[in-house]
Amino acid sequence: MDTEKAADGHVPGLNSVEAFNERATTEFPHGMRLVLIMISLMLSIFLVSLDNTILATAIPKITDEFHGLDKVAWYSSAYFMTFGGFQSTWGKFYKYFSLKIYFIVAIALFELGSLICAVSPNSTALIVGRAIAGLGGAGIGSGAFTIIGFIAEPQKRPALIGFTGATYGIAAVLGPLIGGAFSDRVTWRWCFYINLPIGGLATAIVLIYLRIPSEAKPAEASWKEKFLQMDFLGAVLVMCLIISFILALQYGGQTKAWDSSVVIGLLVGSFAIFVTCVTWEIYQGERAMVVLRIFKKREVWVSCIFQFFFAGTYFVVLFYLPIYFQSVFDVSPIGSGVRNLPFIILLTIAVILQGAVLTKIGYFTPIMAIGAGLTAIGCGLFYMLEVDTSVGKWVGYQIFTGFVIGITFQNTLTVVQSTSTPEDMSSSTAMIFFFQMIGGAFLLSAAQSAFNNTIISTAASTAPGINPALLLATGATQIRTAFTPAQVPGVIAAYMAGLKVVFAITIGASGFASLFSLCGSWKKLHAEDMKDAGGAA
Repeated sequence: MDTEKAADGHVPGLNSVEAFNERATTEFPHGMRLVLIMISLMLSIFLVSLDNTILATAIPKITDEFHGLDKVAWYSSAYFMTFGGFQSTWGKFYKYFSLKIYFIVAIALFELGSLICAVSPNSTALIVGRAIAGLGGAGIGSGAFTIIGFIAEPQKRPALIGFTGATYGIAAVLGPLIGGAFSDRVTWRWCFYINLPIGGLATAIVLIYLRIPSEAKPAEASWKEKFLQMDFLGAVLVMCLIISFILALQYGGQTKAWDSSVVIGLLVGSFAIFVTCVTWEIYQGERAMVVLRIFKKREVWVSCIFQFFFAGTYFVVLFYLPIYFQSVFDVSPIGSGVRNLPFIILLTIAVILQGAVLTKIGYFTPIMAIGAGLTAIGCGLFYMLEVDTSVGKWVGYQIFTGFVIGITFQNTLTVVQSTSTPEDMSSSTAMIFFFQMIGGAFLLSAAQSAFNNTIISTAASTAPGINPALLLATGATQIRTAFTPAQVPGVIAAYMAGLKVVFAITIGASGFASLFSLCGSWKKLHAEDMKDAGGAA
């Protein structure tokens, strides 16, 4: 269905939303019950978002304890791949089963993953815990906004969605600071222990106060059809694709040669799994995890591919700036978190302003193209960072880049929701989150591979005689204790060379996103379309 507007000025397909608004008015919660429900949803979203950023300043300490940089990408990629890979599956659960019960199940899975991370004795256990937490986080993210769509009155819905969305920004600001404080003053394990009481409180409120309106009753279908709709095989194929690709990048040039049979086999296997996955999704049709029909809309497929590269850029910057501060400047995790504040605060402010800017301008393609282009320039500024860069420069670079990323980041979600019918709203929204998280997983893995390979090759000339295995096994904050004073400058130079390659990757990714966004629609969105879409969400 195209996005041409009907004679009344609304996007076709929104009549069912208006009918829902009229029928369900008497079932909307009010007063303190609504406040408590929103607190529980915002707490849940806070935890999910916190897990995106809290490890950014804690990772160097984790590498100290688990002895190595070789699995750093997995700490984040494991979370992102399950968070993104199971978005559609959770959407199906909420469609065919109890929204309340399965939202609580999602919180429970997130809590279980957090507990495993908190007590993990090694990197493998931490990665497994992160994957389980991501699985639960996927259900929390989609479930919270789905619940708001059903319990909020039409006139309150945009504001409640805005408040809940702002929670992402608050968590993004607090994440690096909390992670740094725990890592520096107690232990990085409290980055995960903190989730347990907060998640427990959110669950208790949902259990007691949330009553789902009759409009949200599960869709009628046989158990066989419900099972087929979940498309578990599609989710498994996506997981296998990501794992195979990440392993290839992890081994290549580090523990195995790029032309070794293992690395080549993994890369060929990744391609074969990709082809199998696409074929399976086409065969599945409406049951597919990725419903290909919705990609007939230009707004959807352009937004998804754009978000893959743009979100990937954001996550790489978010995770590697702390490594720059903690390794090159030898600051504590708390100090690193404080130094990251210009980037995070400006990004959060811009995310909040984004809706108003898009409403005022109406044309989303120019915002995406210019925003991603300016992000490439900002990443170019990060590429210029050196071991002696002044405070004024690295603060200014972060202010500029944080703002342009924030003003651009959520445009794709608004666009997709504004141009989708209510029937396709959840699927289209899930696809944005899917490509966002999968992009983060892939680009972080590519960045880690480039980072480690560059450190090894550069250290051979800047710090000759250092064992490459020892170099990778040394945590970012242990450089000055693991190596002699004569070796430290050479190791830091190798780190700096690795960071430059990482930021070069973000320049390319955001630059490609900018150019690709020009393929998008140049139609103007009107304020009433965005309001209606927000309500449908």
